[in-house]
Amino acid sequence: MTASAAPAPTAPAPAPAPAPSAPAPAGASPVRSFHLTVVHTPQPPACDGPALPLVRRGIAPPRAPHRPGPRPRERHQRLADFGPTWSGRGDLPDPGLAGRRLFLLVLEGLAGLRPLAQVQALTAPNLYAGLAARPRPAWCSGGTAPVLLGPVHVCEPVDGVAEISAVARRSGRAHAVAARLEGLDGRWRCTALQIG
Repeated sequence: MTASAAPAPTAPAPAPAPAPSAPAPAGASPVRSFHLTVVHTPQPPACDGPALPLVRRGIAPPRAPHRPGPRPRERHQRLADFGPTWSGRGDLPDPGLAGRRLFLLVLEGLAGLRPLAQVQALTAPNLYAGLAARPRPAWCSGGTAPVLLGPVHVCEPVDGVAEISAVARRSGRAHAVAARLEGLDGRWRCTALQIG
């Protein structure tokens, strides 16, 4: 099976002019001659996809049923929406594990075994400033001896508040440690710390 494309339409060719050597007949007007070359231009490919539906003017095509989207957010948030948010006990991790981690970080930071800045995320800003400005206690100069922490005792007087205590040992000396943790933004933050 062969496919033949129809040639592109061309302009009608004018009648051939007489040769220049022949004189023009009397009373005839001079005729100009043109030589035309047929050039085939590429045609756009045929559309193989489905035809688009025709829409009559003024009639909209049918639409899918309306589904409501999410509610728009408030443009202006209140001042209370910024800053720490109080968290209840159900939104917080185990206070005993958080207290153990806090005590080890603080005691090792004061002893010079780790940077004290690591406790900044776990403490209130004023408490961290007090720890950083405070001179090193005498028991902290014991070299590289590790800090050993006994069991952590937890008391939760109110929802979202935990008071914890433990006994820490380093270089043969014992120290009582107590702290108050408050739930803020889904995690415990130390707001008071006492080392004896």
